[in-house]
Amino acid sequence: MRHYSHIQSARQIIEGYKGKEPFHRYIRAFFAQHKKFGSKDRKQISGLCYAYWRLGNALSALSIDDRIIAGHFLCTVIDSDPVLEQLKPEWNAALHLSIPEKFQLITGKANAWEEEKTTLFSWTDQLSEAIDPTAFLQSFFIQPDLFLRARPGKEKTIAEKLTKAGVEFTKPSSGSFAMVNSTKIDELITLNTEAVVQDLSSQQVAEFLELLLPAPPKGFSVWDCCAGSGGKTILAFDVLKKVTITVSDKREQILVNLAKRFKEAGIAQYQSLLADLAIGSGRQPAKYNYDLLIADVPCSGSGTWGRTPEWLRFFETSSIDIYSALQKKIVTNAIPHVKVGGYFLYITCSVFKKENEEVVEAILANHKLELVKMEVLKGYHRKADTMFAALFRKL
Repeated sequence: MRHYSHIQSARQIIEGYKGKEPFHRYIRAFFAQHKKFGSKDRKQISGLCYAYWRLGNALSALSIDDRIIAGHFLCTVIDSDPVLEQLKPEWNAALHLSIPEKFQLITGKANAWEEEKTTLFSWTDQLSEAIDPTAFLQSFFIQPDLFLRARPGKEKTIAEKLTKAGVEFTKPSSGSFAMVNSTKIDELITLNTEAVVQDLSSQQVAEFLELLLPAPPKGFSVWDCCAGSGGKTILAFDVLKKVTITVSDKREQILVNLAKRFKEAGIAQYQSLLADLAIGSGRQPAKYNYDLLIADVPCSGSGTWGRTPEWLRFFETSSIDIYSALQKKIVTNAIPHVKVGGYFLYITCSVFKKENEEVVEAILANHKLELVKMEVLKGYHRKADTMFAALFRKL
C-alpha cells in the first residue's frame, strides 16, 4: 500500500506543477507545507516525479499513474526494485532490458521507441550536428552524476577524504571525481577551497584555456562577462595561474554570492561590476579591453535537462530563437573589449545549433576574429551535461 500512496502523492505534485519555476524548488516547497512525509518518503516520491518528467510527452496515451510507473521502469537499472516488484512484477523481471526493449514491453509494440522518441524530445531537428540523437535521447533516463574538480594540489586530499568516508567514486579524468548525484559532498570536502562542484563537460573547458599557454610575463587580463556562479572564473584562475580578473553579471545578488565564493577559492583581488551585456557594457573598449573574454551566455540550458527533465515537457520552441538573438547581442557588445591578438571564449550549455554553430557563424561573419577551436562537449555518454564551446582569436 505504501507504494500506491507514493504514486498518489507524486501525481498530486505533478498535477500541481505548472512549469513556472524549477521543479526542485516547487517540490521542496510542497514538502515544506506537507510535513507528514519522512526523508525516505520524500526521496521515493521525488524519484517518481523525476522519472515521470523524463518521459517528456512520450507515452501520453497512458494515465498519469501509469506514466509514473513506466518512467520509473525506464529509469531503473538495478536487479530488482520494490515498487515494480509489487506493482508490475513482469517489468521488475525485465529491468536488464534496453530502452527500446522496455518501450516495447510497456506498449506491446515492437517499434514503440522509434514512434515515441520524438515526443520524448521534440527538437531533434534542432540539434547540433555532432550530437548522436539516439544516444542523447536515451540518456534522459539516466540520472547524471555529481562531479568535482580538485583545485591545484588537492587531488590526493580529495581522494583520501572520499575513500575514508566510504564514498564510491570514479576518476573520469585527471583532477575529476564522479559520484552519485545524491552524495552529501559539502559534509566531506571544503568546497571551493579543496574542490569545486563542476560538471565534467564544464571542466573540459580547461582544454580551451590551455591553448592560451604559456602565459605572457605579465599574465592574462580576463573578463568573465556573464559570470553566474563563477565556476569558469575559478577554472581560468587555476589553469592560467597569473590573471587579473574582472567579473560581471546583470544580477546584483550573483555578485554578492561571488564575493563569498571567491574568498573561499583564494581569489583575493578582482574587479566586479553590474552589467547587462545584452544592452551594453557601460565601458569604453579603448580603455577596457582584455587578453581573454569569457562569455558563458544565457541559453536554453537544454544540455542540462538530464538534471532538470521537467523542461522536456514545459520548454517552448520559440525560446530557441529568443536565446539565439540574445546571445548575438551579448557577443556583439562583448567582442570590442577583446584586445587585438586576444581571445574570446563563447560557451553555452545548449544542444541547439541555433545557439551554438549558428552564433559562431554570425561571429565570424560580423567580427574580425578567427576560430581557434570549436567543440560540442558531449556529456550524454558519461552521465554529464552536454555543452558547447568555441575559442576565437581577435585579428
